[in-house]
Amino acid sequence: VDLMHGSILKSLLLFMLPILVSNLFQQLYNTVDTMIVGNVLGDTALAAIGSCGSIYELLVGFGIGIGNGLAIVAARSYGAQDEDLLKRTVTGSIVIGLIASLVITAAGFLGLRPLLQLLDTPAEILEEAYSYIIVIDLGVIVMFLYNLCAGLLRAIGNSVMPLVFLLISSALNVGLDLWFIAGVGMGVRGAAVATVIAQGISVVLCVLYVLARVRILIPEKKHLAVGSHLYWELFSQSISMGLMSSIVSAGSVVLQYGINGLGTLTIAGHTAARKLFAFTDMPLISMANAGSTFVSQNRGANQPDRVRRGMRQMYLYSVVVTIAAVFLMKFGAEWMVRFISGSSEPIVLENGARYLLWNAPFYAVLGVLLCTRYALQSLGQKVLPLFSSVIELVGKVIFVLVFIPKFQYNAVILCEPIIWCFMALYLVLVYLHDPFVFPKKKK
Repeated sequence: VDLMHGSILKSLLLFMLPILVSNLFQQLYNTVDTMIVGNVLGDTALAAIGSCGSIYELLVGFGIGIGNGLAIVAARSYGAQDEDLLKRTVTGSIVIGLIASLVITAAGFLGLRPLLQLLDTPAEILEEAYSYIIVIDLGVIVMFLYNLCAGLLRAIGNSVMPLVFLLISSALNVGLDLWFIAGVGMGVRGAAVATVIAQGISVVLCVLYVLARVRILIPEKKHLAVGSHLYWELFSQSISMGLMSSIVSAGSVVLQYGINGLGTLTIAGHTAARKLFAFTDMPLISMANAGSTFVSQNRGANQPDRVRRGMRQMYLYSVVVTIAAVFLMKFGAEWMVRFISGSSEPIVLENGARYLLWNAPFYAVLGVLLCTRYALQSLGQKVLPLFSSVIELVGKVIFVLVFIPKFQYNAVILCEPIIWCFMALYLVLVYLHDPFVFPKKKK
């Protein structure tokens, strides 16, 4: 898809659609785990996965953030039509990404059990939770490599092939889940093993495709000399997005502490609701991802007016998604929680449904937040977008210390929507003062 010429909305939607389907199937990895665990192993096993869900986001999110940051630099190189720079960017991205993945894995290997204990994980599910999350930790490098391959393909305007590879591996993931959990009897660990193997297949398929069809992304010997300036640009951009993601996830870890203290059934209901939320917010995340490539390429092509018009259309799109989400939750929230969790416990169903119903009207705010944050990163802003993640972390700490003890699960539900409002306001103000998109008029 050509994002630098022609109709903006049409180009964004065409580019976003494969990303949306890809994200949905990637989320299917986790949701199938949840459904099979909940239906086969019961509420306690479901709570075990849920109790370490925020740690999962922390581990995987940092790697994904780094991959997205590296892809932004590649997209700017492509927009500037500098093939030599693009290939050196690929080399530097692989080096930085592998080092970052190994560091994340080592840190997780040493600190996961103490972290689960620190988060007040109920004793009856502690071992199951650890058996799940340690496998995910060991597979971080696989998840990063897929995200980098997919990100580089999207950076040059190809959002279709990452989807194709993911569809194949998703089918494999479902089969492996059923085999490992229901057949072999591996318990919750089987869900994690299935996820890592399935993503590994995606990596292999992506690499083979690039070698056969996308020579523009294959560095030659001369491109191994990346240069200190480009290494710094890749490092700073990737660490900026990685830190942004990890600070958000750290806030989720803090919030998980507050949730874990509310009991196993509350954890189970929240886990099911979060899985559904992760599905229904995919149209917003996918547009933000598409917008990131759109802004990066048009930044490289020096087209600020096109960026301005694109952002307005992304904001309008977020409002449309919100209207659809409100109707969906009004008529299907409790049924969806029952379907995902396999539970008949009133606490599980009522809490999960209420979470979805109260969150839906705030999707427009979340859409503005995501599109603006990704756009600022794509414009080369590395520090200011980070403060939005700090706002989220501080807000969640306040809720855990002040509001959750008093208002229980209702405070958990409203925590993120309220914080989104503050974050979106801050990010829009930063965007409106960006010197590339809104240059100061000369007197």
